[in-house]
Amino acid sequence: MEAYKEEFITFMVESDVLKFGDFTLKSGRKSPFFMNAGAYVTGSQLHRLGLYYAQAINEQFGLDFDVVFGPAYKGIPLSVITAMGISELYGKEVRYCSNRKEVKDHGDTGILLGSSLHDGDRVLIVEDVTTSGKSIEETYPILKAAADVEIVGLMVSLNRTEVGKEGKVCALDEVQARYGFPTAAIVTMNDVVEALHNHEVDGRVVINDDTYKAIARYYEQWGVPSEG
Repeated sequence: MEAYKEEFITFMVESDVLKFGDFTLKSGRKSPFFMNAGAYVTGSQLHRLGLYYAQAINEQFGLDFDVVFGPAYKGIPLSVITAMGISELYGKEVRYCSNRKEVKDHGDTGILLGSSLHDGDRVLIVEDVTTSGKSIEETYPILKAAADVEIVGLMVSLNRTEVGKEGKVCALDEVQARYGFPTAAIVTMNDVVEALHNHEVDGRVVINDDTYKAIARYYEQWGVPSEG
């Protein structure tokens, strides 16, 4: 595993973004882990997060795109800090764009904020985590209605690597199959377990043997079926 990925996993735990315990997800699933990107609240945390996104995007997609798009609401700061991270690390200037939940009819009008979109723009979408693909269902038509853009990919923080709505492949793979653009994550839950099982962060073991077994049971129920 690349060093920045191990650092990112530790960073998520230290920032209280990635937690382990008993959680009920929006889908109704009972999960032994939960990720909340809304817990990144300080300037230094957001700065580091933007750099991690920039590194992962460069590794997975390269930098041949014009706009970073973040779906409202959590994607709004993600798009901003990712554009900043790309500029800082690689000297590449990209624009940021996000959508509003409601169309604004005065001043800076419309559904979009940040940069406007133009025909021919290459757009990279950033999200925190994709569990059902619902936000992309909402985002894709907004982008396509704004201009004749090309979506070059979707980058999320964490791939939960569990089945999506159709129950056959993970949500990221469902998005890729449905819309035809590639998807990727900074890290997967397999990476998280590998990095944290019986390892300490801030003086405590984050994934002990009991938590490890709970995660294994969760994936027995909700994990992507193996082929063959």
